[in-house]
Amino acid sequence: MRKSGIVRVVMAERTAAPGGVPSPSSDDEWLIVVDMQRAFAAADSVWHVERFWEIAARIERLLAAYGSRTILTRYVPPASLTGAWRDYFAAFPSMELPADDPTWDIVIGVQAQAHIETRTTFAKWDANIATIIGPDAPVTVCGVATECCVLATALAAIDDGRSVRVVEDACAGATPQLHEHAMALLAAFAPLVCVVRCEEVIRQVVG
Repeated sequence: MRKSGIVRVVMAERTAAPGGVPSPSSDDEWLIVVDMQRAFAAADSVWHVERFWEIAARIERLLAAYGSRTILTRYVPPASLTGAWRDYFAAFPSMELPADDPTWDIVIGVQAQAHIETRTTFAKWDANIATIIGPDAPVTVCGVATECCVLATALAAIDDGRSVRVVEDACAGATPQLHEHAMALLAAFAPLVCVVRCEEVIRQVVG
């Protein structure tokens, strides 16, 4: 399986068509790539995502298509665990690592002009990302894990009033079954969420 370059540092659209179905990509649409990190790629990781490298090649094609209109996110654990996070990381003690640990590296090829944003939350969408993207611009989301950070990010974006496309074959879950369940749940949010496939998106963005 192909493994691309590693990133270790934090760098600093469509409208609704008739019937509520999102129309093809527009010039202000952004791509959000969720957590394509070693933590989920490594076969010996407790958070291993089975199809990580299968979707990586598709995501790199999406990154090339969107160019500078891309944000890649990194998950890192909270520096100080509080509340339910204590119990969560008690179940995954091997993942309680500092933010600069190589486990949190992005391990796919990244365009030089892409934005990289680090968060300690499952949902990556927040006011800072909204500011980078700009008001009302729609987003396309892909990455891992479908049932966790991808799902949380998509729902946070629609709560903020964004039109969201989720690229089904450029997402992967901890297992294929969890991926399918999460995609079914996302599809239930139509017309706020539109489930699409990689080739369709690239064809629309590139023209």
